[in-house]
Amino acid sequence: MNPFKQALREGRAQIGLWQALANAYTAEICAGAGFDWLLFDGEHAPNDLPLLLAQLQAVAAYPVEPVVRLPVGDSVLIKQALDIGARTLLIPMVETGEQAAELVRATRYPPHGVRGVGSAIGRAARWNRTPNYLHEASEEICLLLQVESRAGLDDLDAIARTDGVDGVFVGPSDLAASLGHLGSPGHAEVQRAIEEAIATILAAGKAPGMLMADEALSRRYLALGATFVAVGTDVTLLARGAETLAARFRAATPPPAVTPGGVY
Repeated sequence: MNPFKQALREGRAQIGLWQALANAYTAEICAGAGFDWLLFDGEHAPNDLPLLLAQLQAVAAYPVEPVVRLPVGDSVLIKQALDIGARTLLIPMVETGEQAAELVRATRYPPHGVRGVGSAIGRAARWNRTPNYLHEASEEICLLLQVESRAGLDDLDAIARTDGVDGVFVGPSDLAASLGHLGSPGHAEVQRAIEEAIATILAAGKAPGMLMADEALSRRYLALGATFVAVGTDVTLLARGAETLAARFRAATPPPAVTPGGVY
């Protein structure tokens, strides 16, 4: 059973860390840090299928759920990600209930969907060593859809109520841009929209999710009922940590300022 999916069903908060370094070694380091889930970013990070596979293999021995974010909701890319062993997917830029239903179908084998059958050569089925994989795979697949535009908000209830959708992730950065506040996810209008979205997702019986590096905001989302929240990124941890260390040894160089409300 997918313990991450089970936790979302039960309303237990899952704390995650974004992975954008596209490196199996750093992924394994983060896998042992104590997070519930790690997000391997194929949308904005330089990840391709072999790199994603290497990272999935690197974290497989750890009690952490790998979540793969694809660059786009394409049925072929979904099929490939599932076959290499990703069982929890995050799909960006979902804007309608109809799109949500098609994405669910992309994760299911016929007659309930359109996923191609290649379990004999797929890591997901352990090369057909997993008994009854073809009939039971959908029970472990966790599908998370990302709503990050005004259009997505307009159809959020339909998206969240789609059978087969396990959770809806609200993307603060793109949502801020769509609402006319590019670079300002902490803007009052954006925050109101996020809080209303969390309530809508919960009312539909699904898990709300978020990425927010601002600790105060991430704790507020958790208090409002967000169930899967990523609280930082590997890139930011490395960048800010390196800058702070260098600044301590260069008196003329001030440490980097941290902007409140930052997503990453």
